[in-house]
Amino acid sequence: MDARSWGLLISLSLLWGGSFFFVGVAVKELPMLTLVFCRVAIAALVLWVVIFALKIARPNTLTAWLSLLLMGILNNVVPFTLIVWGQSYIDSGLASIFNATTPLFGVLIAGLLLSDEKLSASKLVGVFVGFIGTAYMIGFGELTFEGNSVLPQLAIIGAAISYGFASVFGRRFKTMGLHPMTTAAGQVTASALLLLPITLFVDQPLSLGMPSSSVWLSVLALAVFSTSLAYIIYFQILSSSGAVNLLLVTFLIPISAIVLGYFFLDERLSIQHFIGMGIIGLGLSIIDGRLWSKKSAT
Repeated sequence: MDARSWGLLISLSLLWGGSFFFVGVAVKELPMLTLVFCRVAIAALVLWVVIFALKIARPNTLTAWLSLLLMGILNNVVPFTLIVWGQSYIDSGLASIFNATTPLFGVLIAGLLLSDEKLSASKLVGVFVGFIGTAYMIGFGELTFEGNSVLPQLAIIGAAISYGFASVFGRRFKTMGLHPMTTAAGQVTASALLLLPITLFVDQPLSLGMPSSSVWLSVLALAVFSTSLAYIIYFQILSSSGAVNLLLVTFLIPISAIVLGYFFLDERLSIQHFIGMGIIGLGLSIIDGRLWSKKSAT
C-alpha cells in the first residue's frame, strides 16, 4: 500500500475505534436490532443526501442492487447484530480482541477465493503477530472461555468471519464501476430495508420509552461517522489496496480506541499499550513486506 492508502486505513481505524464506545453507550437503552437498524438507516439517509447533492451516479441494474443486498447482509446485518449482541454480555475491550481475528479469516478466505491474493507465509506470520500484539495491548487477562461469555465471544468471531467474506465479495464493485459513496449507500440501504420488518416484529421499538440524549448522540455519531464516512473510506481502500490490506484496520482499531480514550476520556497509557502497539506495527510491516524485502536485498 502507498502512503495515501495507509492514511485512509488509519482514518478508518479512528472512525471504527469510536464505534465500540458508541455501541457501549447506546446498547444500555436500545434493543439490539433497533440499534443496528437506526445505525444503517440514518447512515443511508446521510449518504443519499450527499449523493443527490453531488449528482453522483446511482446503481441502475438489478444485478448491482442484488450485489449490494448481499454485501449489506455480510458487512452490516450479520456482523453488526452479532457485535451488538456480544457487547451486551462482554466488555468492549474483549470484543475488540476477538474482532481483531478478522484479518486471520480474511487472509484465509481471500487466499482460497481470490487469485491475486494468494496465501503466503509472510501474510500468515504478519497477521498472527498483529493479533498477538492486539491481545497483549488490551490484556491477555481479558481472554476467558468461562461461564456465560463463550457464546458472546463466538458471536464476535462470527462477525469477524462475516467481515472476511464481505471484503472478498466487495471486490466486485470495482468492476461494476460504482462510486465508493454509491456502494456505501447501497449496502446500508439494503441492510435497513431488510432489518425494518424484523426489527418491528422482534423489538417492537414503537412501544419503547424515549432514549436519553446521550444515547441519541451516540447513535448519530455511530451512523454518521462510524458508518457513513467510514464506509466511503472502506470501499476506496478495498478498490485500491485489496481485501487483505483492508482488514488490517482491525489491528489499528484498538490503538485508535486507546489513543482516543487518552485524549478525550483522560484514560492513561501504560508501557503495555506501547509494547502492544509496537508488536502490531511489526505485524503490519511483515504483511506490507517492503521494509523486509529492502533489508533482505541489502
